[in-house]
Amino acid sequence: MEHQHSSHHDQHENHDHSSKKQKNHHRKEGHQEQGEHHHDHGDHHGHMISDFKRRFWVSLILTLPVLLLSQMVQEWLGIKWEFTGDRYVLFAISSVIYFYGGWPFLSGLKGELAKGKPAMMTLIALAITVAYVYSSAVVFGLAGMGFFWELATLIDLMLLGHWIEMKSVMGASKALDELAKLMPSEAHKILEDGSTEEVKITELEKGDKVLVKPGEKIPADGKVLDGNSYINEAMLTGESKPVQKQKGQKVIGGSVNERGALQVEVEHTGKEAYLSRVIDMVGAAQETKSKTQNLANKAAGWLFYIALIAGLGTLAAWMFMGEAFDFALERMVTVMIISCPHALGLAIPLVAAISTSASARVGLLIRNRTAFEKARNITLMVFDKTGTLTKGSFGVTRFESVDQDLNKNDILKIAGAVESQSEHPIANGIIKKLKEKDLEIGSAKDYENISGEGVKATWEGKNVKIVSPGYLKKEKLELPEGAFESEKETVVFLLMEGKVAGYIALADEIREDSYEAVETLKKEGIKVVMATGDNEDVAKAVSESLDLDGYYSEVLPEEKQELVKKAQKEGEIVAMTGDGVNDAPALAQADIGIAVGSGTDVAAETADIVLVHSNPKDIAALILFGKATYSKMVQNLIWATAYNAVALPLATGFVSGWVISPAMGAVFMSLSTIIVALNAQLLKRKLKLQNS
Repeated sequence: MEHQHSSHHDQHENHDHSSKKQKNHHRKEGHQEQGEHHHDHGDHHGHMISDFKRRFWVSLILTLPVLLLSQMVQEWLGIKWEFTGDRYVLFAISSVIYFYGGWPFLSGLKGELAKGKPAMMTLIALAITVAYVYSSAVVFGLAGMGFFWELATLIDLMLLGHWIEMKSVMGASKALDELAKLMPSEAHKILEDGSTEEVKITELEKGDKVLVKPGEKIPADGKVLDGNSYINEAMLTGESKPVQKQKGQKVIGGSVNERGALQVEVEHTGKEAYLSRVIDMVGAAQETKSKTQNLANKAAGWLFYIALIAGLGTLAAWMFMGEAFDFALERMVTVMIISCPHALGLAIPLVAAISTSASARVGLLIRNRTAFEKARNITLMVFDKTGTLTKGSFGVTRFESVDQDLNKNDILKIAGAVESQSEHPIANGIIKKLKEKDLEIGSAKDYENISGEGVKATWEGKNVKIVSPGYLKKEKLELPEGAFESEKETVVFLLMEGKVAGYIALADEIREDSYEAVETLKKEGIKVVMATGDNEDVAKAVSESLDLDGYYSEVLPEEKQELVKKAQKEGEIVAMTGDGVNDAPALAQADIGIAVGSGTDVAAETADIVLVHSNPKDIAALILFGKATYSKMVQNLIWATAYNAVALPLATGFVSGWVISPAMGAVFMSLSTIIVALNAQLLKRKLKLQNS
């Protein structure tokens, strides 16, 4: 197939694909309502962090008198501190800790059981409730020793763990706020008499006419009635080059008008708008992902069943053997409390907090721990192109002279002099190259646009034109040999006095680091594909250059998301990397969404992990971090529950001659917690070694 080059200012002519998927035109919730809803959700997330913090400090302060008034702790410390009514004071303080400090776990138990998925909250709630009810019964006459000290310390550690976890792993609730921010707040509505007035975009209706000045955002989806400009849609659609828009053509709300003034007729607002559909897809995907259970919850779920079966089994066994109910009950309570190790509350949050801070120092911001745990299992990596694998800016890749009197740099300087008066992306690319090479930017006179074919001007008394391949063909001028090397390039020609003097090739350049990143991922056994909103020619060229396993071109946001969904249904663990609004639904849908930090705030807020340095090589580091972190989490879960292997059988009282005392249980508990904390700290060293 012959590669078609269009005019200078129209650049690549997109191929018409008959197989292109149908667009999704489902009506969605308006971005205003969505933005407000998720703003509330973000506030709620912040409130939860401060709530855990407050409950932790209050409970910790109240724990001190509980420890001093507990008989077991007094025996352990070798002191005796008693006064009239001391057990009732102990009961009162412990009740405050149980109901105030333990409330998040008690309410969490209700939620987990309603879903039929007992996890961390259920396990903690079971342990603290058993300890509280039994100890309260002891205060009011039941024979035995109370466990209020266990209750207080368990609640303290679990509150601390949840606080650390929520602080270290940010919520994804800001994504929809950032999407809503892409829309301008006001628009210039054109009145019947031709004048304009400032109105809020929420007041715009279908059929309204608006004026969009250079540098402003398009306030709503619509159709151009008058004017000619270039619209930057890169962060919305993935198209790497600003798109020319003139009368009759569609524009998208949120895209940026780069050049001329436009009069636009509003066609879609609120529910029907492009950006609103993107917002809806992001919200739905985030909601689905948030239901995923993480490693700690799975472990806690198993421990809950162990605690229940072991505790009730112990009670039944002792009763069957004819022991007194008091003794059997105490054994059951001891078993159930021991089954919820204190260290479990810190085992995972400490690793999460340390891996988050250590990763941040090397340029990886972890925002979703559950997704991060899956990084070690990635089987398919889906890359966006513009701004991710490529630099996201239209730059000069090659330039040559075909005139013996001019050298390469002369071609660039003359072109720069002519294009210095233009705001076109090609002009910007040429000027940027001149600055990089520290070449002087001259000046030209009589600048004029050649409609649809290029520009012309007078330079040092000579007629100079910068034109498209189509212009050369029309004028029956011969194309220079070697002008077309790659389908990903747009080539323009410098004509002097009607003769071809040289040519300049421009493209959205591939990042040097992309080659190494793709190679590393493929060595890890991960399939690498690209999904881009850019055209077929460009997508194919980039894919072949990077030796990808496949590519998808001219893909809409909902289609990117569908690609991820389809792969997930086929059993793939999918990571998606992107930087634009058009990537947000797919980033939210993927098992691991990775945003390139140089892109939009929307992509960063939607993703699970952000590459601060916008370096694709960091993705390889991410996978190694994921493996190391998961390994530490597993180790800590083993340490957190290791003492159960010894303590549980002894707690039942069935081991002849051995019955664990509360004091010995406390020693085991403390050792387990210390080991977990120290082991988590070793992760820092491991991450440093992997990054070196």
